[in-house]
Amino acid sequence: MGIKSNLEIVKKTFKNPNCLLVAVSKTKPIEDLREAYEAGIRDFGENKVQEIQEKYPLLPPDVRWHMIGHLQTNKVKYIANIVHLIHGVDSFKLLQEINKQGKKINRIIPCLLQIHIAKEETKFGFDQGELEEMLGSQEFAALTHVEIQGLMGMATFTEDQKLLNELSMGMSGDYLIAQEEGSTMVRIGSAILVAEVNSFLNQELSS
Repeated sequence: MGIKSNLEIVKKTFKNPNCLLVAVSKTKPIEDLREAYEAGIRDFGENKVQEIQEKYPLLPPDVRWHMIGHLQTNKVKYIANIVHLIHGVDSFKLLQEINKQGKKINRIIPCLLQIHIAKEETKFGFDQGELEEMLGSQEFAALTHVEIQGLMGMATFTEDQKLLNELSMGMSGDYLIAQEEGSTMVRIGSAILVAEVNSFLNQELSS
C-alpha cells in the first residue's frame, strides 16, 4: 500500500477536520516526500537541521518545514529563513537566539513552547511555573522577532486563548486521542510514510 493510500486512510479517521497534519519526514528519502507532496501534503516535520537544509531545495517552495526535534542554539541560524514553525522551544535562551536570528534577517519566526506533559520529568521543556514567569517578564516582552503561536505538549493550565492558538500533540499511535483532547496539530510519520498502514488505523476504520 502506497503513501497516497495511507494518507487517504489517515484522513478518513480524523475526528477534527481542522487539525493540521504534519508528515514526519525525518530519515525518509526525498522520493517519499515527493510522493507525499503529490498526495497533497504540504507540511513536513524534521528533527535535524541538516535534513531540513538538504531537503529544502529539492521540494517545491510552497512546502512548510516544521522543526520538531530538539534545536540547539548554535543551529538556529541555519534554518531561520527556511523554517515555517519551530515546535520545541524548550528554554528562554533558545527563544532569545531565535529572536536574534530573526532580527538579522528581518523575519518574525513562529514558535511553539515545549511543555512538560502531565508534570512528567523530561529533559527539555518548561513547567507551569517557568512558563508563567517567562510570559510575564519584561525580557520576554522585549522579543520582537518571534511569534509564540501555542504549545507543544499540553495547554490545560492556560486560559489565554488570544495568546496561544495552537496545541501540538499527537503522533501516529495516539493522534485520535490527542484530537479529542484539543490538539490542533498532529505529527504523523509511520502511518503515512511506510509501505503498510498501521493496524491501529484499520481498526479505527472498521469500528
